[in-house]
Amino acid sequence: MKIAVLGAGMVGRTIASDLADRHEVHSFDRDESALQKLHRKTPEIAVHRADLADVAAYSGWLNEFDLVITAVPGFMGFRTLEAVIRSGKPVVDISFFPEDSRVLDALAKSVGVTVVTDCGVAPGMGNLILGRYNEEMEVSRFECYVGGLPLIRKKPFEYKAPFSPVDVIEEYTRPARLKENGVIVTKPALSERSLMNFDGVGTLEAFNTDGLRSLLYTMPHIPDLKEQTLRYPGHIDLIQSLQLAGFFSEEPLELNGTTVRPLDLSSAVLFKEWKLGEEEPEFTVMRVMVEGKKEGKPMRVTYNLLDRYDAVTKTSSMSRTTGYTCTAVAELVATGRFGKKGVFPPELVGSDAACFEFILRYLTNRGVNWEGIINH
Repeated sequence: MKIAVLGAGMVGRTIASDLADRHEVHSFDRDESALQKLHRKTPEIAVHRADLADVAAYSGWLNEFDLVITAVPGFMGFRTLEAVIRSGKPVVDISFFPEDSRVLDALAKSVGVTVVTDCGVAPGMGNLILGRYNEEMEVSRFECYVGGLPLIRKKPFEYKAPFSPVDVIEEYTRPARLKENGVIVTKPALSERSLMNFDGVGTLEAFNTDGLRSLLYTMPHIPDLKEQTLRYPGHIDLIQSLQLAGFFSEEPLELNGTTVRPLDLSSAVLFKEWKLGEEEPEFTVMRVMVEGKKEGKPMRVTYNLLDRYDAVTKTSSMSRTTGYTCTAVAELVATGRFGKKGVFPPELVGSDAACFEFILRYLTNRGVNWEGIINH
């Protein structure tokens, strides 16, 4: 199969390399250095320098492909996905854009293509797990805790980001939507902190962020839904101090005759502070809990993940856990195992037991090991 991967960032390169041993893969990006980095690692991948913001050109670029994967920054993700659908191509997306993908469902159905969105680790795997067990039990509560962290803790932030600091800041400032007692509620990001222990990691702090996304609408029967982000203890206090001091403000300031937004200046400073090195050890930790009843008896399902940087392949854990989930779903679409037409978030893929088990096996074969525990 001929596959186009739009975006050659850290995760996009991992996706392309993973697919290249089974498919003819082409990578598109405007960053020549990123494309060459991919080509050096996986020479069989054809690379194309292209301005992915030029959505009008997509129909010409994508005409020859059987499947498209979109791995672009979130701010351009919706327009990218819409353009791919209009090109009549099935697509798997990990751009995690803020817009509601449901508005593209009618378009996807009208052109007869399969679209799966949010196919990463979070959102992604949590959705898949909930989708599967929603078919097995009467779910009353879903909780997801997830974080990507550097192995070496460097003061003051003890954090590194595999993506732009402005995206992280947006996560820290956007109000978090949760569901409590059957009602969608909004709470400040960084709120309701707690300390949690994880084997192999130690104590981390958890706090609210707006990560539930499609689950708020696809699982209306579940009364309690929550997702929280994980960081080393003390990180929240630092971020809140910057926020309260105005460092994330979008209101322009005049400084020595130059107008600048504090958010832009802060992002520039944090880019260096938070930049994850190409071969820097890091890990992804995640816990998903689904509670409810089966045949009238209490049931609790817990899935745990601890994945680390792969020093052999020099692939970050965040790329592995996000990218391989995406390529697993891409294989389902490519082989027709999941071929429904329209736009589908991962929970609607995970509801199929065969699809769910395929994804878990696919990840295990790549060393991404989810540990599932069922308590009755």
